[in-house]
Amino acid sequence: MSLYFVAAEASGDLLAREVAEAVRRRRPDIAMDGIGGAELASIGIQSPIDISPLSVLGFVEGIKAYGTVVRLADEAADDICRKRPKVVVLVDSWGFMLRVAQRVRARDPAIRLVKLIGPQVWATRPGRAKTLAASVDHLLCMHDIEVPFYEPFGLKVTVIGNPALARGEAGDGASFRRAHGIEPDVPVVLVLPGSRRSEITLVAPALMSAARQIKAQCPASRIVVQPASSILTEFRSAFPDTEAWAELSTNPGERYDAMAGSTIALACSGTVTSEVAMQGTPMIVGYKTGWITWALARGLLYKRVHISLLNILNGDVGIVPEYVQTRLDAALIAGKAMSWIDHPEELEAQRQRQNEALKALVREGQPAAEIAAGAIITELEPPSGA
Repeated sequence: MSLYFVAAEASGDLLAREVAEAVRRRRPDIAMDGIGGAELASIGIQSPIDISPLSVLGFVEGIKAYGTVVRLADEAADDICRKRPKVVVLVDSWGFMLRVAQRVRARDPAIRLVKLIGPQVWATRPGRAKTLAASVDHLLCMHDIEVPFYEPFGLKVTVIGNPALARGEAGDGASFRRAHGIEPDVPVVLVLPGSRRSEITLVAPALMSAARQIKAQCPASRIVVQPASSILTEFRSAFPDTEAWAELSTNPGERYDAMAGSTIALACSGTVTSEVAMQGTPMIVGYKTGWITWALARGLLYKRVHISLLNILNGDVGIVPEYVQTRLDAALIAGKAMSWIDHPEELEAQRQRQNEALKALVREGQPAAEIAAGAIITELEPPSGA
């Protein structure tokens, strides 16, 4: 029996690795291949394709990269059909994975297709549920609210919970501060500038500028910047003077310690916000996409007020402050952070709000990767009575 993972972005690569490891713990006899990045490579699954060009963001940006997306989807399908695994696991990255799924299904219908993390049909474009149901055999999704969207189309769905919450072991904030010579009462601002190249261009400048303003207004504060490893080179190129006024944290081993040891996090919207929430750190979220993408999303597609999962799953209310698109302004972000720093009671109230809201994201039982592994192994096994 053989299994094939496809991961196109940093967060998907990490989840693919976690699920692959969970499968191996149960069934070390299963052969694995895949397309991905450094995470899959770290467990011996070497990608035959460079997926780094897929770090795009937004509708218009995706159109600009359309030729690249199609070419890589063709190359992925070629490799999958050449190796003929029994099951292919397509991780996140809706547009690219849909193209891969459609190509593999057309060429070799015997290959079982599992989508690991579905599109956010509960927030925008619910019609994608029908499209996905026609393209794959099984969906492994994060939230119970997704299931009703697929029921009319007969797609098999397994709810696994939020992988980011399952992986977020408690960080040792005190250890992080000791290692970096930071006293317990010194404010630490953690900047999480994103995991895509486009986020380094569109979101990171405001977050970095806000951090510099905080440093100027509160010289005693310490700024820690933690870019994703997948875009570290691009980040250094975009912000070459960072280490003149901040600390650059590039050690994956202190990821959660840095979150737990920080007073406030300034984060690009995405998976990382759930990880920060798990560490109990008050955060401010920023986001920006291309203007045409934004106009289409707000005018026609997106049905929610907020973009952060913590806000959406708690009645779509503003528990975590969001500065999005026209409001992605460094002065506004710095002003909110300084208000928290200057008024510890506000900071503590924010921490309590986030901790209470976190309950809506946490799913009891096995970690997401373990549930996903069990569902995938079931797909690998022959039907009962066969």
